[in-house]
Parts: sequence; structure tokens; C-alpha cells
Amino acid sequence: MLCGMGTLYYGDNLDILRRYLGDATVDLVYLDPPFNSAQDYNAFFHEKDGSAAASQIKAFEDTWHWDTEAMRVYQSVTEQPGKVSDVMQAFYTFLGGNDMMAYLTMMAPRLVELRRVLKPTGSLYLHCDPTASHYLKLLLDAVFGGQNFRNEIIWKRSSSHGDIKQGMRRCGRIHDVLLFYTKGDSYPWNPVFTPYDKEYVESIYRFQDEKGRRYAEDNLTAARPGGEVSYEWRVKRRKNSDERWIADLEEEHLHPRKGWEYLGVRPYKGRYWAYSKQNMIKMWKAGQIIHRRTGFPRFKRLLDEQPGVPLQDIWTDVNPLAGSEKERLGYPTQKPLALLERIIAASSNAGDLVLDPFCGCGTTVDAAQRLGRKWIGIDITQLAISLIKNRLYDTYSKRLKIETIGEPASPADAAILASQDKFQFQWWALGLVSARPVEQKKGADHGIDGKILFRDDPRSARPEQIVIQVKGGKTGVKDVRDLRGVLDREKAAMGVLISLHEPTGPMETEAASAGFYTHKVNGRQYPRLQLRTVKELMEGRSIERPSTVAALDDTFKKAPPADAQPTEQNELEF
Repeated sequence: MLCGMGTLYYGDNLDILRRYLGDATVDLVYLDPPFNSAQDYNAFFHEKDGSAAASQIKAFEDTWHWDTEAMRVYQSVTEQPGKVSDVMQAFYTFLGGNDMMAYLTMMAPRLVELRRVLKPTGSLYLHCDPTASHYLKLLLDAVFGGQNFRNEIIWKRSSSHGDIKQGMRRCGRIHDVLLFYTKGDSYPWNPVFTPYDKEYVESIYRFQDEKGRRYAEDNLTAARPGGEVSYEWRVKRRKNSDERWIADLEEEHLHPRKGWEYLGVRPYKGRYWAYSKQNMIKMWKAGQIIHRRTGFPRFKRLLDEQPGVPLQDIWTDVNPLAGSEKERLGYPTQKPLALLERIIAASSNAGDLVLDPFCGCGTTVDAAQRLGRKWIGIDITQLAISLIKNRLYDTYSKRLKIETIGEPASPADAAILASQDKFQFQWWALGLVSARPVEQKKGADHGIDGKILFRDDPRSARPEQIVIQVKGGKTGVKDVRDLRGVLDREKAAMGVLISLHEPTGPMETEAASAGFYTHKVNGRQYPRLQLRTVKELMEGRSIERPSTVAALDDTFKKAPPADAQPTEQNELEF
């Protein structure tokens, strides 16, 4: 049975870190905090005909502004003596009260908390762009200590930006920055190797053996002696042939065979053999020595036996996600899975705990799950939590166990969320039926809060719609009539009204009068207008609709299934 290894938290990551995560509990932190990228965090919208979804969700803008709240946090940070306070005051002197200062002010207490939850052997990678990287590096030096800075990694995130015709008067900006820090001197590092460049292979590994394997010739001599390394190396071959010399291990030269020639070879003047005669014999028997026309031995370094180039701090081999790739889920700032897999593989071990406090579309937790790590993801929107769960279920099946903290656990909790934030409540309720939100702006909803798309006839050019309305307040028969009007206007197959309160008799009568939707292939009928309470949905009574067995679900763009399922891990402990 597939078991989950992680927990999703809904809420402000600063509050979550302080309330739920104990000291020294996390092995690896990756964070990609948003700043002024002119991007909004969007849902995984997808249309089968390739067109962009007509309406997308703005979960939150990724720009922080200098305001009263930012000043309050700044004062709280600078009241505590130490290097963090010193660097923040220096920032304010230099920057004043602008958006960058607000961003650094919001990041400072979060980085302090992230260091607290890291184990003494823990590592942190902060992903940013050159707009803020120089400021963030100073802030990280203050939090972690400059001696614990390990790398500034450059990731080439796009091929080129050719905006000269639009008046660009600078080099194209095509890279992101990853700042790698550790909590101390002892931390996991699993060597990662990258493939050799094609030019390097063709110039160095330019020989091929009889099996077609590429190899390079390498030196077998050394500048300094180490033991008995001035011996004569004996070789032999047939006379008047183009055959390579072979080692004369049997010392056949003492009793020469007819038609053979023999040769003794010593190191060049002033040099010594790099290996003892016994080791040279072992290498010959292992096929690791070849001889030149002069009879001089050379080490045969096979390309396919080399690990590659040790990972450097410029990464050009992890490509950004193209719009056509299966991995692409429609999230503008989505990072490639390969990028997170590299970080997690290098700086953690199986069973370690990985934390992403800005988990967005869930790439970090997906990579951690694939690599057999436990994980924690935190996000400030119910929308992101629902999207991440959809991604993980599509990838690993719904047998995956995911603990979610911060979401309503009862109808009473749902009522509290509805009173606090109408839109977070809507996004959470839509997640109960795996519907996608449809409106981008917080305003008039035109009678639709979410949609489910399905195809009961695979030959259909466009999917059918189930439109969803979510009501956190009192409801009446007028709401049902309005939803019926939306069904007719949108030519939708079905509609569902989700509410906190039990529907009245007249509401149920009005819903029943809408009739039925008939499945295009098997003829099964479903109530065209359905009423569901939050309590019913939380207890497992879902909506009546064509199942994924009898219809294709087009609601979200699907994450590709994992090639291999991870092994079971222990539960998280805090």
C-alpha cells in the first residue's frame, strides 16, 4: 500500500513555522519567495483544444509593498540586537521605505525561523532572481553566518531575450540565482555528476575500441618515485604486423617464439611508473592498458565508466519548462522537477525531511516524494493546497495519504473560514468536489464560482460543464432559480449549489424541477441541479456525475504519473 510521507499546511508560513515546527526538525529547506516578477499565481487551467482558459485565478500578487504592517514588522525585527537587526537597519538607511525594503522586511523573520527549524546538519537553498539576490545574500549572511555560505548557483532559466527591437539596451536576463547555505560545517553532500560536453568528449575521448566504446589514453608515469617503479615493462607482438603490442606477462622474451618480436620499455627520462609492476599486471588483465606503436603503455580510460563532471555552480543542463511539456501544469513560475530533484538528491538522504514554505504548485513536495523523502509544504491560499493535492493524486494515485493542517476539519470550522475570507472558503469548498475556480478578480462572479469539465463521449470536441456555486451565508429558493438560469445561459450539463446550511423544501423542489442530464454513451441519468451542504461533502456524499470510468475528466491539466512509486517512510515527528 502506498503511504504518504508529507503534510500540507494552509496559512501564513511565519505563523505555521512558529506554531507547528519544533527546533532542529528539518533536514533541507528550499524556498522560492515571490517578488515583483509581474506574475500572478494561477490555477492549473487547461483546455483540451489548446486554447487558454477564458478565466484564471489570481491567488495572490507576488509583490509586497511598504506600508504600516511592513513598518511594524521592521520595528519588531530591529528591536532584537544582533547582525540581523544591523543589516536591516543598513538596508533601511540605503533603500528607504520601498517595495524592496518591504520584501526584505517580510523575509527576515521567516529566514530566522527557517534557521531555527533546521537541524545542525541542515541545508537551505533560496531561489531568487538578480533583482534581489545581492540583498538576500547579505541577509542570509546575517542569519546563518557568512562562514556557512556554500554556493551562489546560477541556473540558466531561458535561452535568450532578444528585445533589442523594443529598445532593450542591456544584456538579456536569462538566469536565476540559488543561494546555498548550511547551518554548520557538517551537512550531507551527495556528489552529483553532469554529462561531459560533446566537444570535450570528441577531443578527449576520441578513440574507439573494437566494441565501439569511446576511450581516452592517459599517462601511466609519475614525477616522483613511490616504491619500486623503475622496472622494465615487457611487451610482444607478431613481426611485420600492424597488431598492437601486448604485455609479455609470461616473460616469453627469455625464450622467443619464431615470428614474434619483443621489447622492454622503461619510463621516460626523469619519470617513474605511477604503479607497481603487480598493479600494472592487474590493470592489463582488466583491459585498462593499451600500447602505442613504440610499445609504451597507456591507461585506457573508458568514457562509459566515468561518472561525468562533478556538479559546478553554473547549471545550464536543466531546461526550463516549455508550454508543451507534460510536466507543465500552467503555473507561471513553475520550476522543473529536475531542478528540485538535483537539490534534494545532493543535500539530503532518503527519509530526511524537506520543507518548502512557499510551495506554490508543489514541485518541491513532488520531487521529495519521488526521492523517498518526507516533506512539508506551506502555502497561504486554499487554492494552492487543492491544486497540490490534485497534482500528487494524479502522479501517485489517491492511495497517497496527505495530511492537511489549517483546512476546516468540521462544518463549524468552515463557517469560521467563510466569515473570515469568503474567497478562501470558496476555493476550499471547490476542492471538496475537485472543481477548478473560474474567476480571476474578486468581484462579480456571474453566478459561477467553479467548474468541473468532463467528456462522456470521447469523440466530443469540447467538454461538458458542471457549474458550481458556493454560498457561505443563508440560501433560499432564489439562489436555486438563479443557478438554473446560469445553467441555461452557459448551456451547462449540470449545476451544484454548495452551502453551509441545509436546503429548504422549496429549494429541493426547485432543484428537482430542473430534470436530468443523460449520459451520451450509456444513457444513465443524473440530477441536473444538485444541492449539497458542506457537512454532506465532508462526510463523503459527493455530487452525482459521470465517474472517471464512464467519462474523461478535463477539469485540471493532469500531472504525468510517476514512473516508480516511493517506499514507505516513517511518520513525521515534531
